[in-house]
Amino acid sequence: MTPALHRYFGLSATGFHKVVYREWLPEGRTYDNGRTVICVHGLTRNGRDFDTLAADLAGQGYRVICPDVVGRGDSDRLADPKGYAYPQYLGDMAALIARLDVEQVDWVGTSMGALIGMMLAAQPQSPIRSLVLNDAGPLIPKASLERIATYVGVQPVFADFAAAESFARTTYAGFGPLSDDNWRKLTEVTVTETDKDDGSLGLNYDPGIAEAFKQVELNDVILWPFWDAITCPTLVLRGENSDLLLEETAQEMTERGPKADLAVIPDCAHAPALMDAAQTGIVRDWLDNHAPEDE
Repeated sequence: MTPALHRYFGLSATGFHKVVYREWLPEGRTYDNGRTVICVHGLTRNGRDFDTLAADLAGQGYRVICPDVVGRGDSDRLADPKGYAYPQYLGDMAALIARLDVEQVDWVGTSMGALIGMMLAAQPQSPIRSLVLNDAGPLIPKASLERIATYVGVQPVFADFAAAESFARTTYAGFGPLSDDNWRKLTEVTVTETDKDDGSLGLNYDPGIAEAFKQVELNDVILWPFWDAITCPTLVLRGENSDLLLEETAQEMTERGPKADLAVIPDCAHAPALMDAAQTGIVRDWLDNHAPEDE
């Protein structure tokens, strides 16, 4: 199953920028359950992280859309790195929903992508029909932000793929105990060739996204007003050992706002990779069980 590659233009204070997304459909068919799922990645990642989940969902009749948020993957880099912030991401994702020409979408977001989905779902007349949040919520501890700040924006150069995979296994150890094949696949979408013409590899995102961490003093981020405004069905996935979505935060998310369902993923920290059958099955089954009433 091969996704179709598309692009559209977002708008920032310095002009237009290209946003790339991949559309997954069952071979030779349009989506036949009438549902579009948007999957949005984490801070330094890109839409290819969802290849496994997207293929699974498309095989069950879903139309699955996996964008590269601006500054990541195949999407453009912003001229002014100060633009890498949630107002820009929300505007670009609203434009994506408009581009897809649907009344409602299901949203699956990991980390940053989860926060984007949460903020969109909290808006009046939101087109988010159901929401899956992978290891992020309305309280982000200062300690987790400090950890992220130690590596975001750092741009190592790898002499070969083996060195890049070693970096990925260390940096993304929180994704869980992946198979060798999955580590290889994850590394393939993590790196891109540098411009040095020597076969070396670098990380596939703009280091300017670290600018947001440099502009402010890091503290706990409190987003409970957004959470309490959400009314759509919601599933929260939490890595058992996550330092970004704390156990007490996840529990409170089941008790207020949309009163989410909660699934704890064992042997993971931040954030479950959604690359094995058990994890993708949780998402697929939950989406299937929350089909619109008119289906």
